[in-house]
Amino acid sequence: MEASIGLDLGGTSIKYALVNREGKVLYQGTRPSLADISAEAVIQQLLKCISDVREFSGSRKETTLKGVGIGTPGIIDETNRIVLGGAENIQGWENIHLAQRVESETKLATTLANDANAMGLGETMFGAGRNYRNIVFVTVGTGIGGAVIIDGKLFNGYANRGTELGHVPFIANGIDCACGSVGCLEAYASTAALVRTFIAEQASREMGTTGDVKTAQEEVTGRYIVEQYKKGDPLAVKCLNQHCDYLGHGIAGFINVFSPQRVVIGGGLPEAGDFYIEMVKKAAFHYAMSDCAKNTEIVPAQLGNMAGTIGAASLTFTLYGN
Repeated sequence: MEASIGLDLGGTSIKYALVNREGKVLYQGTRPSLADISAEAVIQQLLKCISDVREFSGSRKETTLKGVGIGTPGIIDETNRIVLGGAENIQGWENIHLAQRVESETKLATTLANDANAMGLGETMFGAGRNYRNIVFVTVGTGIGGAVIIDGKLFNGYANRGTELGHVPFIANGIDCACGSVGCLEAYASTAALVRTFIAEQASREMGTTGDVKTAQEEVTGRYIVEQYKKGDPLAVKCLNQHCDYLGHGIAGFINVFSPQRVVIGGGLPEAGDFYIEMVKKAAFHYAMSDCAKNTEIVPAQLGNMAGTIGAASLTFTLYGN
């Protein structure tokens, strides 16, 4: 049985697994990414993850390792297999010859993908996008990431510089975005944006002091806002409605451009429940052109926080033969 090692690199942790061709996770684990220390510290953690999986794989003589797939934040030069940059949450994660380094250390064929692309690929092959060939995947978290599948294949733009869905210009002269631009969709429709809006509104309505705002900022999360929404808190209702309207508006733009069979929405907030997907769906279809959206479904992701790991592993199957 052939299987591959998938690694999903994040700013806090690395999720890793041994995954077979059917998308079944045979073994999994997590390890701190040490992203706040240095690029070398992150690479050493990745290598430890691979070593852990190899130790497990070695005990199963029927398993043949196909290779290693890594999903990483940032912009990837696929031709030269280099992390170019754009990963603000990992210290020094620029111009990293990651695939070459991992191959030299492990002697395993290694491929890279942007983390959102890996998630999208995982959902396409084994999750909510299975049996569909034209998909837009959107992940809603601290930021907004995305992947576009056209005719069954990842579309990345020329030289793999595209599909930064969270950084589509959304509002002219708008809020500053982490990417260095202003008014991006991410700056308005991410979980971080929702939390920021809630705190600001709460401060202006109820708090009035810097000390209170600091306390609120430590306590407020996307999950907290959802809980308050379900209790009928007027502020939470207002902020979450606005968030879903912004996100739906952005997704409507993707529908108008790509007319996908499915828009798959993943991330922490979408896991809050069906009501969230329904709110986003209502907004998206309200703003999208009806002819463009005629064949589009909007659905939640199915693989949860394993989508990136499974997708990363599947890269070795799609890129290194059938």
